[in-house]
Amino acid sequence: MNDLKSNSGLCAEMADWRHDIHAHPETAFEEQRTAALVAQKLETFGLKVHRGLGRTGVVGSLTAGTTGRAIGLRADMDALHIDEQNGFAHRSQHAGKMHACGHDGHTAMLLGAAKFLAQTRNFDGTVHFIFQPAEENEGGGKEMVEQGLFEKFPCDAVYGMHNWPGMPVGKFGLRAGPMMASFDIFEIVLSGRGSHAAMPHTGVDPIAAAAALVQALQSIVSRSVDPIESAVVSVTQIHAGDTWNVIPVTAVLSGTARAFRPEVQDLIERRLREICAGIATAHGASASVRYERRYPPLVNAAAETEACAGILRNMVGENNVVDIPPVMGSEDFAFMLRAKAGCYIVVGNGPGEGGCVLHNPHYDFND
Repeated sequence: MNDLKSNSGLCAEMADWRHDIHAHPETAFEEQRTAALVAQKLETFGLKVHRGLGRTGVVGSLTAGTTGRAIGLRADMDALHIDEQNGFAHRSQHAGKMHACGHDGHTAMLLGAAKFLAQTRNFDGTVHFIFQPAEENEGGGKEMVEQGLFEKFPCDAVYGMHNWPGMPVGKFGLRAGPMMASFDIFEIVLSGRGSHAAMPHTGVDPIAAAAALVQALQSIVSRSVDPIESAVVSVTQIHAGDTWNVIPVTAVLSGTARAFRPEVQDLIERRLREICAGIATAHGASASVRYERRYPPLVNAAAETEACAGILRNMVGENNVVDIPPVMGSEDFAFMLRAKAGCYIVVGNGPGEGGCVLHNPHYDFND
């Protein structure tokens, strides 16, 4: 069993694991069934298993040879709050929850790697197989690092991956340096004075202020951020009012900001607060701002990225390994890369057609 490509039995087994996980999706920090399945499989493969890091995280460790070298391989386990609209046999059995990002596939892949390496032991050192909860929005990777992931399981480097719809199967993408953006969120509460909609002069309209604010926030990227830099500020929610003839007291705006450097994050937050205060004052209202930095930029180390690229070229050929541009999406594997050198790659998942794109109710991982 030295050739994984020819091992159709293991590939079929991985697909079965993936379908089972897909049918039983669990969202952030609720991955009890998935974690139990992962731990049970790792134990049957002969690995040492640690449970509960990052609440529902699992780490399996495998050692071969005599050196003290060690790496970490990470997969995420959580699903999303999406109501699946597929009709195949392994569709979600939990209403309102779905593996719409392929973490079921990532988990099955890492389990397959653990089984393969446990059987072949054709390496010298220790591999820590890191199964992480709560990648989607809630920072499970951050929790694992803060709870001593790399103190309990020392690694010289750590590696992760994500399936990539739109990239042909058999192709892989990576880049050294910043690869994915930070993930910041904001919530702005504009407070005015409620009144009858037919007599707006007797109140202070927070909806009018909100409309002006949405437009003004776009000037942060177009007029405050250096054009050489990349940044995004998106308002994604506006909530205000209850009926036709009442000007409400408050309007709430929420959204996200993305950047590749902490200095740009600082600039965006400062300008957002200044613009909120100015627009509110101009409309006779007041503004309160909650701004949170959820995930840092994901930055690949040069040496580890080149090592990954070399291995991939040997596997699939020079033409199937591409240097991808940075993307404004975010990934909490960034916390692991901030603590330890490593690399994150993307794996071709095939055409992103017919709903087979990430976070779509028709998505399914390409086995």
